[in-house]
Amino acid sequence: MVERVLTPSPNTIAKGPRPAARWSWVLKRLFDITISAAGLLLLSPMLGLIAVLIKLDSSGPVFYRGPRCGMGGKVFHILKFRTMHERPESYNGPRVTARDDPRVTRLGRWLRDSKLNELPQFWNVLIGEMSMVGPRPEDPQIACNWPEEVQREVLSVRPGITSPASVMFRNEEGLLIPGEVMDTYMNAILPSKLRLDQLYVRHHSFLLDLDTLLWTTLVMLPRLGRYVPPEERLFVGPMSRLIQRYVYWFLLDTMVMFGVIGLTGVVWRSFSPLNVGWPKAIWVAVGFSLLFSLTGALLGVNRIVWSRASTRDALELLPSFVVGIVAAVGIDMLLRKPPLLPVGMVITAAALAFTGFVMVRYRTRLFPRLRGQSLGAQERVLVVGGGEAGQFIAWWLQNGRSAGAFRIVGCIDDDLYKQDTRIYGMNVLGRRDDIPRLVQQHDVGIIIFAIHNISGRERQQVLDICASTNAQVVTMPDFLADLRALVNGNGHKADGSGRDRETAAKKQVEAWLVDLERAASAGDVETVKERIRLIRAGLGEKPT
Repeated sequence: MVERVLTPSPNTIAKGPRPAARWSWVLKRLFDITISAAGLLLLSPMLGLIAVLIKLDSSGPVFYRGPRCGMGGKVFHILKFRTMHERPESYNGPRVTARDDPRVTRLGRWLRDSKLNELPQFWNVLIGEMSMVGPRPEDPQIACNWPEEVQREVLSVRPGITSPASVMFRNEEGLLIPGEVMDTYMNAILPSKLRLDQLYVRHHSFLLDLDTLLWTTLVMLPRLGRYVPPEERLFVGPMSRLIQRYVYWFLLDTMVMFGVIGLTGVVWRSFSPLNVGWPKAIWVAVGFSLLFSLTGALLGVNRIVWSRASTRDALELLPSFVVGIVAAVGIDMLLRKPPLLPVGMVITAAALAFTGFVMVRYRTRLFPRLRGQSLGAQERVLVVGGGEAGQFIAWWLQNGRSAGAFRIVGCIDDDLYKQDTRIYGMNVLGRRDDIPRLVQQHDVGIIIFAIHNISGRERQQVLDICASTNAQVVTMPDFLADLRALVNGNGHKADGSGRDRETAAKKQVEAWLVDLERAASAGDVETVKERIRLIRAGLGEKPT
């Protein structure tokens, strides 16, 4: 009989994957079976050696079988190598473990640091209780305190051996404060882990799993152990970038080039003899596409997001195209006498190929029906404030280095004249009282507060509304006022005798105090320390 730890209401029961995404979950399960079976087989000598060392190190069983929440809230028993002394206090202590926990054996500490204690979970994966990649399974006593919407989402998939949250918090035990282990975990670590797990569930893909496994392997290497990848790199990592930026375009360009050579060859043969053959034509198409892709990669062409490229960006293809053509013709003339393709045919094919390369990159604009929704992992953002600060953050989110990680659903502004308008690409969706409804309606994960021309009390009222939602609230500093103060301080006329700067300084102090109060109320010690560091930097003091 299967035990169930959670009993969600009918409104919180997890729904199955969309029909279009089911193939991805089928591929994921086949991948899990293959990797876990191969891992158990290939690592069996190591597993046996670790089992012997555990028996020699301390008395007790080799394996630890602890209850964890699985898919749908069903409880299963996770399998790990035992790392604690077999004593009553090992089972009666905190549900999470800090670095200097006396319950952990000497060998167990090494197993935990190297993550080798997790290897037996290949068996949980093989029998379908877990997956290679997925939200880490939580202790039932902790999971039962999650909000219902989090239970519904995170427990809708199989838990995994690793996850983006596991990569980000791989040194979790070192972050826990002895004596305050559970409080630190529940208030400072768990909310961020759950947010990352929710992002994983929403934006799961096979490439995301490959990226997560790659990051897990890389951060286990000694020299990379301290590296913390940016959050956007967790969800759009090296494998995704390699395939989406290089492999994908190489395959498309090869198809275009092959079609161009075939079309040009048919036309050319109607005027003069031509005996190339399909095998050679295929090699020519692949070879030129490879030259074009390599040249484009060196010149940075692959960094252009063609679905959002300007018309001028098409010119960026020209240098790599010319280099590819010159290299291809030169290699052909040096290696073959006479050349494989006539010069006239090469020029004709080159013109058609360049046209084809441009068309496949702008196909969603030339053929709007091909435009679909992005499959990337994008956090949905609601901007509070349609003024200069809100406009700047909108531009940054859409054009900055993290542009692919965020999607702006719109902005909030109390100005009646801005309602139902569009500002810098942002739709004004409503006023402050509409924030909770919009967060739920658009599944907003982050609220960016970007208002600085209101009183401290009114600012706190709006922030309280934002904090009442499930979204993470980020306050944008008023650096635009600082820039104006610098301009006024460099000889430009200010209103009165420095009143603008004095008012701006008061508002900045109010904003700092509000941020500190909110962080202190939430028990977020790290945020309080960071805010103090920023305040000292703003006052010109040296950081301590």
